[in-house]
Amino acid sequence: MAGSFVGEGPSSAEGRRSGPLIVTEDAELLDDLLRLCAAAGAVPEVHHGPPGERGGWERAPMILVGDDAARACRGVARRPGVMLVGRDQDDPDVWRLAVEIGAEYVLRLPDSEGWLVDQIANAVEGVGRSALTVGVMGGRGGSGASTLACALAVTAARSGRRTMLIDGDPLGGGIDVLLGGEASEGLRWPDFARSKGRVGGGALEESLPALHGLRVLSWGRDDEVIVPPQAMQSVLAAARRLGGAVVVDLPRRVDESVAEALAQLDVGLLVVPGELRAVAAAQRVASSARMVLEDLRVVARGPYTAGLDEQWVAHALGLPLVGDLPTEAGLASAQDSGVPPGGNSRGALARFCTAFWELADAPARSDGVPARPRAGETP
Repeated sequence: MAGSFVGEGPSSAEGRRSGPLIVTEDAELLDDLLRLCAAAGAVPEVHHGPPGERGGWERAPMILVGDDAARACRGVARRPGVMLVGRDQDDPDVWRLAVEIGAEYVLRLPDSEGWLVDQIANAVEGVGRSALTVGVMGGRGGSGASTLACALAVTAARSGRRTMLIDGDPLGGGIDVLLGGEASEGLRWPDFARSKGRVGGGALEESLPALHGLRVLSWGRDDEVIVPPQAMQSVLAAARRLGGAVVVDLPRRVDESVAEALAQLDVGLLVVPGELRAVAAAQRVASSARMVLEDLRVVARGPYTAGLDEQWVAHALGLPLVGDLPTEAGLASAQDSGVPPGGNSRGALARFCTAFWELADAPARSDGVPARPRAGETP
C-alpha cells in the first residue's frame, strides 16, 4: 500500500472560522457582497472603515475592501487575504489603491462573483489539507465492495477521523442500510442531484444522517435519481474540504458521474474474488477506471480457485496488492443486531481496515519512493 496519500485535515469542526470583514460605505456594493457571502454560507462583519477594536483587521479570515473605502484603509497592517472590490471597470486609480492597502486581488463585479464566492467559502471553512479520499469498486457483482467501504468508514471514524461515507452506486440498495440507518433523518442524493454551484462543506456535513460516528450520503428509498457530473463534483469537493477521511462506494460501470468521482480520489480499491471469471470481469472494470484514476489497487478475496491466491490475482490485473480481505464469521447476524461491517473492533474486517488507515498515514521512504506494504504487514 503506497504512502503517498494526501494527509488529512482537521478532525472536527474546531477549525471553523468567522466570516469575512467587509469595509465599504457603498450601499449597493454592500448589498452585492452580503449576497455573495450568503451564497458562500458566511456571516460577515461590516464596517465603514478599518475596525477600531484592537486586532479586528488581523483576526478576520479575509477582508473585502470596497473601492470607495480604500483610501480610509491606507496605513493598516499588511496581511494576506485582502481584496479590493468594486464595479467601476475604468477607475485609473484602482491599482495604486490596491498597492497602498496591500490587496492581493482587485475584483470587479459582477464578472468576479463566482470566483469570489469560492474564496469566501474557503476562508470561512478554514481550508487545510483535503480529506484522504478512498473509492471502493467491485471487480464483479457481489464482491463485497460495499461491505468494505462501510467497514473502512466505520474504522476511520472510530480512530477519531472526521469521516464521510458517500454512496456513489444508485443500484446498490443504499449503503445506509448496511449501517442500520435507512430511517435516519437527513438529506439523501435526491436533495443534491440538482446542485450546480458550490456546496458548503459544513452545510453538507450537518445535513446528512449521523451514524456510528460518521456522516452518510446515500440514496432515497423511492426516488429514481440521476446525479449529474456537476452535482457529483460539487458534493465530493465539499466533503474533501472538510478534511479527515472520505470513503466512496462506487459502481462497476464508469459513466460521467462516476468518472467525476474517480477524478477526486486519492486511491481506488478494486475488490476481486479469487476466481478466473471474477478476474476477467475485474480487468474490464480496471481498464475503465484507470482512464481517470491513476492509483488503483487490488483487494483480493477468498476463497480462491485452486492454483490462485491474492498475489496471482494482483499480478493478473497488473495492479498493486493491498491485501487479502478476510472473511469474518457472524457478519450478517451482527448486522441484524445493529453492528455494521467493521463495527466489531476485534473482528478480522476491522483489523484489516485499521491496518489500511495506519499504512495510509505512514510517510514515504527516505529515498522518496512510497512504500507498498500489504494490509496487515508492518510498513
